[in-house]
Amino acid sequence: MATYLARRIGQSLLAVFLTLTTVFLLLRLAPGDPAAAYAAPSATAADLARIRARFGLDEPLISQYWIFLKDLCTGNLGSSYSFHASAFDVVMDRLPYTITLAVSAIAVTTVVAVPLGVWMARRADTKRELGANVLTITGQSMPDFWTGVMLLTVFAVLLPVLPASGFTSWSGLILPTVTVAVLQLALISRLVRREMTTALAAPYTTVARSRGVSERALTWNYGLRNSAVPLVTALGTRFAALLNGVVVVEVVFGWPGVGSLVVRALETRDYPLIQATVLVTATLAILVQLLVDLAYPLFDPRVRLGKAA
Repeated sequence: MATYLARRIGQSLLAVFLTLTTVFLLLRLAPGDPAAAYAAPSATAADLARIRARFGLDEPLISQYWIFLKDLCTGNLGSSYSFHASAFDVVMDRLPYTITLAVSAIAVTTVVAVPLGVWMARRADTKRELGANVLTITGQSMPDFWTGVMLLTVFAVLLPVLPASGFTSWSGLILPTVTVAVLQLALISRLVRREMTTALAAPYTTVARSRGVSERALTWNYGLRNSAVPLVTALGTRFAALLNGVVVVEVVFGWPGVGSLVVRALETRDYPLIQATVLVTATLAILVQLLVDLAYPLFDPRVRLGKAA
């Protein structure tokens, strides 16, 4: 276990470093001038030059990268151009909102999609299962922004029972959560249906049924338990993706999370803020994937971490 953890942590650190390096280079190679985005419309060429010197943008690319690495080693991610504050602090102020939305969406997905997938597997190749398949495919096909706009139209305009934007109360979490969960429900329920159908048709299930094991036990103790590893993998992957910010949903609902922060940072060419956002979200995503890997033996004792004995 110790060797496995050390190897995974080393791989994770390398992945974060390569991600930051790639983002650093792409930001500076992309067209656009942060000084022009920061300065007033009436700024002169001399004003732009002073701004570039202030932010260190007049240095050669290799010098900027060396300074970035030295600051990174000391925990200094720079100051945001637009917020005039530590870029790391700005990201951390927004991160709880993104985590709240991600946790609520995954919780709703798990509570609804797993029983729905089991129900579909138990009724495979029937008219009811066909109807459920049509609904899940429809949910999987709907873009997030369209789902969000429709929910806003119905529950915030026609029936003004829920807030249209922001997070002033817990009721403001409902519409963004449902919007994010619709796509996740479709993906996870279809995955559970596929894995459960395979497990229920496996030889060990047939043997257990011949021994008089109840259908309820076959479904939950045999079918779902043997489908747990791909299910946990899918949920962990989706959760890690949500931690990076659901940009479209956050913009539609005015959600003060990391996704909407990235949009503003890109618009203003705020290099330190983008780099801090990438560092925090990439670290969280890799941590979630590591925890998912460590959880595999809990669901399937046949899984062994590291080299097999």
